Amino acid sequence: MKKFFKNIILFLLLALIVGEVVVRLTHAVSDIPQRTIDEHGIQKYFPNQNGYWKGGKHSWVINELGWPGELPKSYDNLIMVIGDSYIENFMNPNECHQAVYLKENMPDYNFMEAARSGVSLIEAMEIIKQFDSLKPVQTLIYVNDGDFYESVSEIKPMNDITQLDVKNKTVNYGEMKAPFLKKVLYNWKLMYYFYNRFYSDIMANGSDNNKVPIKKEKNDHLEYSVEINELMDFIKSNYPTEKLTLVFHPNSNTKIINICESKDFKTIVLDSTNDNSWSFEFDTHWTCYGHKQAAEQVSQNIQIDFINND
Repeated sequence: MKKFFKNIILFLLLALIVGEVVVRLTHAVSDIPQRTIDEHGIQKYFPNQNGYWKGGKHSWVINELGWPGELPKSYDNLIMVIGDSYIENFMNPNECHQAVYLKENMPDYNFMEAARSGVSLIEAMEIIKQFDSLKPVQTLIYVNDGDFYESVSEIKPMNDITQLDVKNKTVNYGEMKAPFLKKVLYNWKLMYYFYNRFYSDIMANGSDNNKVPIKKEKNDHLEYSVEINELMDFIKSNYPTEKLTLVFHPNSNTKIINICESKDFKTIVLDSTNDNSWSFEFDTHWTCYGHKQAAEQVSQNIQIDFINND
């Protein structure tokens, strides 16, 4: 009996080793870069990481400043591109990033991305402060409705996302959830595969009692107008906005756009009308085609803005 159990244990260990090798060689799960929190309270990535997206058809890179994508060759005539997972863009090759397409359209300017999944609008404003020394001529923040809701703790309190406490006028920086466990999970590829395959599906279909619901609003209705107004007033009073442009995703709430414009924020509203191929079939994130279309619209609008200001 003792020998039997010993053989079972050896078999399981061998199966774990073989499974780990197979998952790594086939890139059955995406490599996930490790995060840290810098001295300013901003969540970013440890510098100089690289890995593969699921399937292994393309790789991603974290540059020496701790952000996804390649750094520009020069910081002259620099335009910053800031956003969440849409701009982070791990699901596409590096050549499909906004900075690359924008550079193709506007070769006289250089572009640098600072993006991370979960970045709220208020955190994007905090990120801007880190790049003052680079003297960017313009900053683009790509936003959707959720970036506004998640910026206000009174609307959707979330400990892992940087938010504004509207009542107390204070910025509460996000905390990383279970960083040690995530590090173990992301590095143990076989376990991460089973987590994605089974546990995440169960959680997605299970109870949402711990989540704070946000109603899906029509594009011409806004329930949280008071909070959004206070958010934008706070941003206007506490951050440099003269060289800032908010780039709204297609189908963004027109009430939010109107609030921003009424407070003299420059805006660009992307339009994907009659074009459903911006996003993946299995995901709302943009494909290479979607990123190219977005960059073309941004380039056209921002060039007009530069001309008008000359």
